[in-house]
Amino acid sequence: MASRISMAKPAQGRSIGGLSMDGVGILLAIVIGVIAGWIAEQVTGRRHGLITNLIVGLVGALIGWFLAEQVLNIDIEGFWDSLIASTIGAILLLFIFGLVRRR
Repeated sequence: MASRISMAKPAQGRSIGGLSMDGVGILLAIVIGVIAGWIAEQVTGRRHGLITNLIVGLVGALIGWFLAEQVLNIDIEGFWDSLIASTIGAILLLFIFGLVRRR
């Protein structure tokens, strides 16, 4: 469990508002966020900058984690699981944002 993201189980002293990142440093979380945001940007056909991709990817990580672990009961472990969950969450975020923005 080198890079496990978990909100249900608090990490040893590294918990922010119930969100803990067991073994995932802030640098790796940022890298995953940027990559997930960029992939979501490509899939949805939008064009954003690096900072927007990072924000979309990090918020997408929260959405993806919630859907995977809380709704579907799938454990998110490791870099690839985190990247997949973050990317799916980021795509959903951009899709919902697009629906709201059209109104």
